Amino acid sequence: GYQGGRGRGRQVISTARTCNLILIVLDSGKPVTHKKIIEQELFNFGIRVNQEPPEVKLVKKEKGGIGYQEAVMQTKGMNGDVARLICKEYKMSCAEIILREDITVDQFIDVIEGNRAYIPVLYVFNKIDAITIEELDILDQMPNYVPISSQHEWNLEELMEEIWSRCNMIRIYTKPQGQIPDYDEPVILHSERPTVEEFCNRLHRAIMEQFSHAWVWGKSAKHQPQRCGRDHVLCDEDIVQICKKV
Repeated sequence: GYQGGRGRGRQVISTARTCNLILIVLDSGKPVTHKKIIEQELFNFGIRVNQEPPEVKLVKKEKGGIGYQEAVMQTKGMNGDVARLICKEYKMSCAEIILREDITVDQFIDVIEGNRAYIPVLYVFNKIDAITIEELDILDQMPNYVPISSQHEWNLEELMEEIWSRCNMIRIYTKPQGQIPDYDEPVILHSERPTVEEFCNRLHRAIMEQFSHAWVWGKSAKHQPQRCGRDHVLCDEDIVQICKKV
């Protein structure tokens, strides 16, 4: 398997840990067990598929033993004794632990390890032209999936929309002074709340040294245009004109 290092597997999965989104392409005509095999390979390499980091506060201390608190009731096997036992296994003698959600023992171990990657995954089922409508209805019950046919170019638009949505990407158009906006090559930002400063840094790091203000047109502007500072949060398809210090 990949995790074992076969077929340059470690390099492939190491790259996957840095991605915003992983696409797992499967053959619609093959057993769905292939999906489980790939998921297990990713799990063994520390990648948690379609999960959020557990809401657990873990602060290591120099003394005072293990402090354990539950903000919500634990129903999946976690309690003070289990937490102290796991901490002992990891040679952690002093720490403050606060569980803010109902978690499993494995999730608590992930928090202690501290090197897990939580990445969204989209399952792309190819060759839907080779299966029946009934089989496609069964696949429809699966979350986080998109059916396509690369040969016939079926449903590729939906796939692109899903990728765009799940990566939290937005388009920002630049507008040089005295010219019309450049709609051909937008600046792509991945942050959920991208600021004018992030936009400038994406263009060039040196811009902020001479930055005075920005004129913004679009959804994020209260009026068109709006004079904004570096902390202004941009929206998809905003137009930005940067003004430098005189």
